[in-house]
Amino acid sequence: MSEPVLVSACLLGRSCRYDGGENRDEVLQARLEREGLRPVPFCPEEAGGLSTPRPPAWLTGGDAEDVLDGEAGLVTDAGRDVTAAFVSGAEQAVEACRTEGIRRAFLKERSPSCGVCQTHRDGQRIAGPGVTAAALERAGIRCEGIEGRRRVDDDLS
Repeated sequence: MSEPVLVSACLLGRSCRYDGGENRDEVLQARLEREGLRPVPFCPEEAGGLSTPRPPAWLTGGDAEDVLDGEAGLVTDAGRDVTAAFVSGAEQAVEACRTEGIRRAFLKERSPSCGVCQTHRDGQRIAGPGVTAAALERAGIRCEGIEGRRRVDDDLS
């Protein structure tokens, strides 16, 4: 039986990005197949109740850890508070991992939800995880950030 892994749904070609697009990553898909991993697609922003498309959002008042601790939030570019949706999506991602026995996740880098090494705060790109990546790491799920949109033809590794 193949090992299940959580994967940002946009990396598998689902049109769930904030702008309605996708980030299909052929290199990741080939790796999953080669390593015998079973992707479990998940979009925490949609799971949290946000529509697609939706306005861009970012962390404000602190980092993802602060959001999870109730000390910071997330707002859209128009200033609408979407903290509850992001936290709900992160909690659902953790629950999906528990239910499926998932120990690893491949997440879309630079997302305010899924970014592993980079995310957005107050409209700027910063170092640090998004809310879902932080919640998964807290739950002991190893997260790997994937840029997205790589083609197998472009992969030199």
